[in-house]
Amino acid sequence: MTRWLSLLAPLALVSAPALAQDETVKPTIQNLAFAAGYKAMFTCSATFNAGKSVEQIADDELRHTYPVYESLFDDVGAARIDAARRTVSVTYASGMPPRLAVHRPFLGCAALPVGAKADAARHLPRIDLDAPLRDDAAPWPMGDRLPNALSIGAGRKAALDATIGQAFDGAFDGRTSAVLIVSDGQIVGERYRDGFAQDTSQRTWSVAKSIAASVIGAAVQDELIALDEPAGLDAWSRPGDPRGAITVEHLLHMASGLNSDPAGNRTDDVYLGGGLVAQHAVSAGLDAAPGTRWRYANNDTMLALRALRERIGRERSLTYPFTALFHRIGMLDTVPETDWDGDFILSSQVWTTARDLGRLGLLYLNDGVWNGERILPVGWSDYVSAPAPVQPWGKGERPEDNDADEGYRGYGAQFWRYLDYPGVPNDTYAALGNRGQFLIIVPSRNIVIVRRGYDYRGNYFDGPGFTAAVLDALAGPD
Repeated sequence: MTRWLSLLAPLALVSAPALAQDETVKPTIQNLAFAAGYKAMFTCSATFNAGKSVEQIADDELRHTYPVYESLFDDVGAARIDAARRTVSVTYASGMPPRLAVHRPFLGCAALPVGAKADAARHLPRIDLDAPLRDDAAPWPMGDRLPNALSIGAGRKAALDATIGQAFDGAFDGRTSAVLIVSDGQIVGERYRDGFAQDTSQRTWSVAKSIAASVIGAAVQDELIALDEPAGLDAWSRPGDPRGAITVEHLLHMASGLNSDPAGNRTDDVYLGGGLVAQHAVSAGLDAAPGTRWRYANNDTMLALRALRERIGRERSLTYPFTALFHRIGMLDTVPETDWDGDFILSSQVWTTARDLGRLGLLYLNDGVWNGERILPVGWSDYVSAPAPVQPWGKGERPEDNDADEGYRGYGAQFWRYLDYPGVPNDTYAALGNRGQFLIIVPSRNIVIVRRGYDYRGNYFDGPGFTAAVLDALAGPD
């Protein structure tokens, strides 16, 4: 049980911080700057990406996420939203400019670095895309119109709706905001909490890592990058730098060997401090040979996208996720955010809807083909869901002390693997994120399950249990 519980830590951002979460921190200039950056950035994204109210932001986004910085909220200013300029600013220290987050079309919000004045916003990267408009009258999945006739019988529909209702009633724990069930390509179950709708966006947290793997997959298909080649980052290019041996595949497998202490899921400098991926993610040295140790690390994901950027250039890299993936499969409500120099923070900072995640799941069920067009390489679905050479518990297929009745998780390439969970087929793989974000793909049943939430430590949603209940409902009598 101890070994199994330890695998939950990577998804629970609040479970392994640099400082104990039940402690407050001193109001140093840096801590205040990070608290103000957290308030500014999360308010900006929720306001301009999702259209959330101030009250919703206070309840959903600014609680239960970074408690050590939340303890300083009374020591920093209120979030000041400038709708015309699409900015959010938060004061934090006399003599220092407020922390500022700036929203841009397609690229969402970016935090300016600590100490930057408002006029620095003009240097932020922006893109101009001829994006398709959502045709609400077009049928799912490219549009949002659902068929009049259900693809499942009344008995299974009733059982499924009851199961979805239990997710909202707390039977599986957590605070559920959205559920979407896709079976044989059709939406057969869908529900949102009060105040939410099918176009309400939420932060994906680490589900973004699986989105990042999908962007890399598209680049492999386009022959822009290869898995077995060195990441080739300029920062590691000096002769004799051992980090030059890190491949793109090592990064996707969370096996770079780079130091990520104290916790690989804490990258506060980039997430809250306005730091750059190119400054912080590339700076770590090795503490294990590449490919020999699994360690969940936001930096590995960010570095995989940085490797793509250094191959194709900043301008193309900024439009590539949209032109190569999102807009081609109808993910028109998906907003990947960047740092202030234009590196995507695809370890966490993507805002999207349940339906857009359902579309991504469908792409994987179809092995990367969409409307007859190949977007991901042949076998990419098998690749991301196959066991990585090194696992969270080391080499091998299962932890030695695992109780088979409990189930456990393995790792593929930026996707998790569900193994031996009661009622869940062993070919199930999932994109999982903090606060209860789930995109679960069950190939043997041709089913995609999306669950969104605002969970918190001590009240996390039971994803495997819900998956088993959904599959049972859909296997029942009509």
